[in-house]
Amino acid sequence: MDLKKINDALSVAAQIQLHEVSLVAQAGFKSVICNRPDGESPDQPSHQEIQAACAAHGMAFRFLPADTGKVLDGHGTEFGELLRTLPGPVLAYCRTGTRSTTMWALSQANVLSPTDIIDRAAKAGFDMRGLIRRLLNGGLTPNDTVDAEHDVVIVGGGAAGIAVAASLLSRDPNVDIAIIEPAEVHYYQPGWTLVSAGVFQAQDTARSMASVLPAGVRWIKSAVAAFEPQSNRLVLEGCRLVQYKQLIVAAGLKLDWNAIPGLAQTLGQHGVTSNYRFDLAPYTWQLVQGLQRGTALFTQPLPPFKCAGAAQKAMYLAADHWRSKGVLQQMDIHYCSAAGVLFHVPDYVPALMSYIQAYGIDLRLQERLVAVNGPAQEATFATVDAQGQAQTITRRFDLLHVVPPQTAPDFVRHSPLADAAGWVDVDAQTLQHKVYANVHALGDVGNSPNSKTAAAARAQAPVVAHNVMVALGRSKGKAKYNGYGSCPFTVERGKVVLAEFLYEGKLAPTFPTWLINGKKPSRLAWLLKERLLPPVYWSAMLKGREWLVNPELEG
Repeated sequence: MDLKKINDALSVAAQIQLHEVSLVAQAGFKSVICNRPDGESPDQPSHQEIQAACAAHGMAFRFLPADTGKVLDGHGTEFGELLRTLPGPVLAYCRTGTRSTTMWALSQANVLSPTDIIDRAAKAGFDMRGLIRRLLNGGLTPNDTVDAEHDVVIVGGGAAGIAVAASLLSRDPNVDIAIIEPAEVHYYQPGWTLVSAGVFQAQDTARSMASVLPAGVRWIKSAVAAFEPQSNRLVLEGCRLVQYKQLIVAAGLKLDWNAIPGLAQTLGQHGVTSNYRFDLAPYTWQLVQGLQRGTALFTQPLPPFKCAGAAQKAMYLAADHWRSKGVLQQMDIHYCSAAGVLFHVPDYVPALMSYIQAYGIDLRLQERLVAVNGPAQEATFATVDAQGQAQTITRRFDLLHVVPPQTAPDFVRHSPLADAAGWVDVDAQTLQHKVYANVHALGDVGNSPNSKTAAAARAQAPVVAHNVMVALGRSKGKAKYNGYGSCPFTVERGKVVLAEFLYEGKLAPTFPTWLINGKKPSRLAWLLKERLLPPVYWSAMLKGREWLVNPELEG
């Protein structure tokens, strides 16, 4: 008998036999629900037999049958009422446990979020993703009325989504495009590193969404709840349906602050900060300015995450400030990275190591942040000792800069578009979905093996735009993305190590080495980061001007 726990109040199981009822009672269950009609198979005991056995062992029993594949809305309502009134814990069973889990899921539609329901069911071994529209509709079956229909639907109004919309319009101003995005503000996130060093003001990195959306694009101000690629539809919050001919997923990623116990509760206080949030980048600068002695920890999780150098950038700029104020010797700086290398492209490591040494930074590789105690100003890390044994280390801090673990958004992770890790499953070169030919993805949400950077999104946008136009019959050939990404390491105020690379770490410098040698710190690269890249972002990337990123075409 394989009992699968949904929560403390409910477990589910496949068909139980008469001799197993005593084991159910011994396991502590007080009630049993049968969700399987009698007579489905010749080896199946009737519900009356199970009911009599349950009574003999002092357990309540209820019969709520549903045919295979026909769990109705009323089943969910009745199941929820049984859970409310029966003594617990409860065991529900059917042929495999799926119908019982389905009824539980529907019963919780107004109690838990669809993500929580799907996650809990998945942990018990049941896939409830097919219920998403019913869960969004309070456990009830919605109608199939389509609320909007467009040739191209783009999910996400971040850098990737707006850039690809602009690139599409630069090819054909009449293409019918809708962008689905609930946010009212668009952020230039690469600028937050400079906000944390007092170079930029936070407000300079933000503009209204309405002001950056390309003219002619329909803005659907809502959040996507689910994808139905088999019918070329997606589901919005409120269970509204949007139909498309071509879908582009540019939904970004999810910063999972709750993955580290104690972190979410202490962000923005007790010296805990992160440049991954607009409101916290100024707090980083406040902390850096206020410290004259103490311990500063800068952490990085295991990939994937956006901006591979974010933690180092914040650390180098902080150390440079402390050096300029003459207090660097009083600072104990640690770089604690879950990775096994300082940076994944070896050619840039010597330049970065020279700053690690110059600033006296304690480099701690393969150390992963696992807990934060804000009031005590303590951070706990998981690592491996010299003998290969797992251990934890707790460090006190005055400043803790955290790069949080990152995952695909829940509505992507639970969709048919996702790979086993939750990211949109695309061809690494064409960025076309491997199963659904009219779906493309770019930016952080895809599983192409490039660094998740704004530079990557800028290079990907023309590729996806061209390939979508081909799919619409308005262009020819196939565009390919070569994996380009860029990471401008702000190693000190006024100098940047400009890392540029393709797939597999192949170097891809934009400028001749006599002008900017990416392997060395450069004043010109700093000016590029501070002065040139922001206007390139606002006035080129988001406007469909594809300077230096014209896609390679094949055929």
